[in-house]
Amino acid sequence: MTSVSLGMPSAPPPVLAPRRKTRQIKVGSVGVGSDSPISVQSMTTTPTTDINATLQQIAELTASGCDIVRVACPSADDAEALPIIARKSQIPVIADIHFQPKYVFAAIEAGCAAVRVNPGNIRKFDDQVKEIARAAKDHGTSIRIGINAGSLEPGILKKYGKATPEALVESAVWEASLFEEHGFNDFKISVKHNDPVIMVAAYEMLAEQGDWPLHLGVTEAGPAFQGTIKSATAFGALLSRGIGDTIRVSLSAPPVEEIKVGNQILQSLNLRPRKLEIVSCPSCGRAQVDVYTLAEQVTAGLEGMEIPLRVAVMGCVVNGPGEAREADLGVASGNGKGQIFVRGEVIKTVPEDQIVETLIEEAMRIAEEMGEADGEDAVKGSPVVSVS
Repeated sequence: MTSVSLGMPSAPPPVLAPRRKTRQIKVGSVGVGSDSPISVQSMTTTPTTDINATLQQIAELTASGCDIVRVACPSADDAEALPIIARKSQIPVIADIHFQPKYVFAAIEAGCAAVRVNPGNIRKFDDQVKEIARAAKDHGTSIRIGINAGSLEPGILKKYGKATPEALVESAVWEASLFEEHGFNDFKISVKHNDPVIMVAAYEMLAEQGDWPLHLGVTEAGPAFQGTIKSATAFGALLSRGIGDTIRVSLSAPPVEEIKVGNQILQSLNLRPRKLEIVSCPSCGRAQVDVYTLAEQVTAGLEGMEIPLRVAVMGCVVNGPGEAREADLGVASGNGKGQIFVRGEVIKTVPEDQIVETLIEEAMRIAEEMGEADGEDAVKGSPVVSVS
């Protein structure tokens, strides 16, 4: 069989808009800003005091493609656990601080890569910015100014009546000016709201007022399905315009699910290299095979592959051959048979009951060839699946 080129093209894939130009900061080893790739974050759900459980969850997040992880620090016991967690985590750790300003300093001293502060609910926060800035600069710690619709400071709420985009942005710009007044610029900003429309408007407004790196998030986005839709809608609107330097998908679901969704959003916009992608038809009255089952079996069989491979699983003769021909590997099914395509060429026709087995075999062969060429293992984690 003639050798064909597989995987991602050598030229950079097209994007909808260039990144908004920002200043550059570091969160531990991860660069944040327009000179760095957009990073994906999540937050542990374990008690921070349970060091082993927290580190285990961080390891699971890391394996799923998490770049930066946040841990809660609501108590002195949590603060005491931070040095070990920060030292043993494979990825940079951000301490999440509310209410007690002393834990900001404790997290900096503990060696956390960054500290997320919520000015709206930390006691007398503005009065302590100078000391926080000095401590953070001395330790090489960056800061996230986390403005949240649910905890705006009373003065801002009184002025606007509720958490409008203008209210969120005014709070963020004010806090940024305090840090800058004290010569501290190593911070990023978030202006989170649970309504994607308000959230998008706030980030658009904030992006026009300064070159700060921006962390995107729809706060309290909801259960997995609803939260995924809300986050994808909001992030897509902003990222497609070049706004956003790091993201966190907030779901009422295990944090690994947040990472899967976040990575898939970035991959869908060509803002992160695509890995395994399953293209499958939604099925209709024309389908001559059980597309749902076929797609699920192929997805399960290819779990763990990270090669940049698009696999098309199609169930009828209308769009099937065209979609399968455009994919790296595909099948067009009908009349009890499946035509197997590799980059536009039909390499064989197999009975319906052999389609899944054949696709998996061909994918493994391709993965092995690509792995040998790159000197890497092409089977590492779970694939990112897109069903169209």
